[in-house]
Parts: sequence; C-alpha cells; structure tokens
Amino acid sequence: MTASIPVRIWDLPTRAFHVALAVLVTAAIATAESGGEWMAWHLRCGEAVLALLAFRWAWGLVGGRWSRFASFVPAPARVVRALRGRTRTADAVGHNPLGALSVWAFLVLLSLQVATGLVADDDIATTGPLNGHVSGRLARAASAWHAGWGADLVFALIALHLLAVAWYTLRRREPLVGAMWSGDKPLPPGTPASRDGAGSRLLALVLFALACAGVWAMLRWAA
Repeated sequence: MTASIPVRIWDLPTRAFHVALAVLVTAAIATAESGGEWMAWHLRCGEAVLALLAFRWAWGLVGGRWSRFASFVPAPARVVRALRGRTRTADAVGHNPLGALSVWAFLVLLSLQVATGLVADDDIATTGPLNGHVSGRLARAASAWHAGWGADLVFALIALHLLAVAWYTLRRREPLVGAMWSGDKPLPPGTPASRDGAGSRLLALVLFALACAGVWAMLRWAA
C-alpha cells in the first residue's frame, strides 16, 4: 500500500477567504438579530462579504488548481458515487462531490443575499445602499427574500455544513479542518498540488484590492 504524503491542496488565499467569510457571515447574522443601531454594522458586514465573494468568483478562475471551479464541478456520476459511498480518491482530492455542491450553494446563495440586501428596505430605518436605484416592487421582493427564505436557507446551509464537517472528521477520520488550516492533505505521491507561491499570493492580493475598489466605487456611485 502506497504511503500518503502531505500535498498542498488549499492555497493561502482560499484559506484566508474561508476564515474571513465565516467571521463576516457570523457577524452579519449577529448584527441583524441585534437590530437597532447594529444594522449599520450589518450593512458594513454585507459590503465586506460582497468584496470577498467578488474575489472568490475571480479566484475560482485563476487560483490554485483545487480552488478553481473547474476542479469541483459536481458532475452527476461523481455525485451518484458519493451518495452510494463509492467516492474515488480522485473525486475527493479537493472538494468531494457533495462538498462541491455545498460550495456552489454557498457562493450562489450568499451572492443572492448580498444582492438583495443592497436594495432591501426593512420599513423601519434601514435601507440598502442601492435601494433608491430600483423600483419599489423590486425592493419589496428583495426585502422579503433577504429576511425570509434567503436567511432561512443560509441558516440551513451553515447547519448542514457543520454537521457534514463533524461527520467526515469524527466518522470518516478525514482531516478536513486540519487541511483547511494548513493547506495540506495526506494523499498518494504524484497527486498534483495547488500553486501557492509568492506570485500566486500577490495575484490574490491584487484581485482582492480590485474587488474592494469595485465595492467602494459602487457605494460612492449609489450615495
């Protein structure tokens, strides 16, 4: 049996994104639940999440091998194998098929939450920065989704994500948390690694700076 060796799977920008997104989404939920003056901070958290998501969508095209969207397309055959408990080693180098579905769900749902939050109006004291640039009908629909089904689905996805990580860690003995922290997973020799050098990290910083600048410019235009 071939011994496993540590292979760099998650590049530093992807790991930093993961931690930052978890912190900001938690803060956005906490400030929304607190209400009142905390809603100003809820908006700031949402704007920061927007910058992170813009970065991740770009990084999914040019980032490290296993951070690219092309590496975790949830093909039907891979998903069926996962549901039957027959996942191949090659299927689970980066995100396994079910994990890939979770990542796509998070990216799409959080992007939709941010987009609806930008134009929402809570009918009390808080409106999104782009609210004045859309029709009242669209603003009402966005508000209903943002505070209703959208929020409920975010809570459900977070719960499923935590349960899945716990199950894979405790039951399957897969070092998911350790791999996301260090970037390395024990894999067979010859498994291709993700690019994670100084040049790649500099590119990530440039992309993130552009994402932040884009959000800032949008908010300035909306003001």
